[in-house]
Amino acid sequence: MPQQQLTQLRRHPLTRSLYPIATGYYPAAQHHRMQRREHDNYLLIYCSAGEGQLHAGQQRVGVGRGDLVLLPKTMPHEYSADARRPWSIYWLHFDGELAQQFGAQLQMQGPCRSIGLQPRVIAGFDELTQLRSSRYQLPNLIHACHQLQSLLSYLAVLLRQQGLTTHKQIDWPRIQAVMQAHIHGQLNLDTLAAEVRLSKYHFSKKFKQFTGQSPIQYFINMKMQQACDLLDASRQTVKQIALSLGYEDVYYFSRLFKQVIGLSPAQYRQSKYR
Repeated sequence: MPQQQLTQLRRHPLTRSLYPIATGYYPAAQHHRMQRREHDNYLLIYCSAGEGQLHAGQQRVGVGRGDLVLLPKTMPHEYSADARRPWSIYWLHFDGELAQQFGAQLQMQGPCRSIGLQPRVIAGFDELTQLRSSRYQLPNLIHACHQLQSLLSYLAVLLRQQGLTTHKQIDWPRIQAVMQAHIHGQLNLDTLAAEVRLSKYHFSKKFKQFTGQSPIQYFINMKMQQACDLLDASRQTVKQIALSLGYEDVYYFSRLFKQVIGLSPAQYRQSKYR
């Protein structure tokens, strides 16, 4: 990135939170080697083929096909392609006011994580690499910054999903199906945990890591979204809707609805948010 454009990105309100500094792709990068004792931005590397070695901080790890590497600002590091099977890597230097927060959102738990070969990730790197052909015009730079946000946000989701399958799995489609099957009635934590053969403690912990909510709160939210659909698309009374979702006490249902949606059922039905 030319220095003049970098200065512009650091100052512009639509780009200063996160912006690319340099990006590229090295196919079968024989003899590729890099060593940095001082590092003033963030570096993301994605290996699409071959192998290499990484020394970051106090850790030495091998890097292979499908591995993602994140090197934070100030971390000394050294990496090189394998002599026999040199890696092919996408690489991206980035920075910005929110770069640290975006990096932390990945929850890497180390400099390297395996995510497998991901076409969407490769497409994200390719799109950012094409910035070179845009002549660095401001609209293209702004778009590239938001592409970078999209790539990092997607990686955070991908890593979180894969984190759930590292030990005992949560069968997410099965859990959603069970919740949907009970949408008109009641459901407890014992039933949900039994579906995936986990203790209530481990199931709740893994579920909250993935969704940010407890299983029962997530189920209640599903029921309230169903209530919104019924308020939108039917002429049923609030009491009828409460009963159809397993709530005999309409006042309790209304309190739950307002806690989740922010409006009472009657207010929602009359509101502009329908």
